[in-house]
Amino acid sequence: MLVAELVRLLEQRYPPEWAEDWDRVGFVLGEPDATVTRVLLAVDCDPAVVDEAARAGAQFVFTHHPLLLRGVSSVAPTTYKGRIVHRMIRSGIALFTAHTNGDVARPGVSDALAATLGLREVHPLRPDPRAPERGHGRIGRLPEPMTLAQFGRHAAAKLPGAAASVRVAGDPAARVETVAVSGGAGDAFLADATRAGVDAYLTADLRHHPAQEHLANGGPALVDVTHWASERPWLDDVAAFLRAEAGVQTIVSDVDTSPWVLLEDNHS
Repeated sequence: MLVAELVRLLEQRYPPEWAEDWDRVGFVLGEPDATVTRVLLAVDCDPAVVDEAARAGAQFVFTHHPLLLRGVSSVAPTTYKGRIVHRMIRSGIALFTAHTNGDVARPGVSDALAATLGLREVHPLRPDPRAPERGHGRIGRLPEPMTLAQFGRHAAAKLPGAAASVRVAGDPAARVETVAVSGGAGDAFLADATRAGVDAYLTADLRHHPAQEHLANGGPALVDVTHWASERPWLDDVAAFLRAEAGVQTIVSDVDTSPWVLLEDNHS
């Protein structure tokens, strides 16, 4: 398949017009007439991911996060993003991004997150008024109720790279059966989770004051995971789609691009 054909296929599944106005999605770089036999999928386009793609012989990289989200005046190789762009061009690697258009798609980012957690009867947390079957976030039901503490441990066990980084806010003994989820930074949907009447809301990058006020106003318990862990499950779904529809080989990157690390206990 040619790069241009693969771009068209991906844009049919994740139309650019579904993206937020501020977002930058779609075809970023590469030769449209180049042949693609192997695609690497990753949350971020960072140097480690590009190295992995080059080692694997991938001609196309699909990422969730845009490399060029904010405007740049230069892609000189003396800059962080410029070095990535130059490396990809030299290696003959194309780049495509589906960000907020992947968030609202169905199946999309939060569908994969809900499935990883075992949620059932899944539907959008904030439906798109133009197409209520899709939208931001998802709401679902656990097969069996758990306490909040148990649900936090369940999330740590199920999500990739998350075992050391799950935080919960609320009564650890509280009953959790209905759950809202949103892949990526989910502050914007705290009020939606409250209106939905769910028992817990799992997302990433929650901040101190919004979380504090949310709980003080009677909102559901919170489970905070890393941004990467909440979005990585979706890549498996996209990879399966590309294998079935494009006939290409796929590699899903497990390079954890979260900048946060857990310090080991050191009593010396």
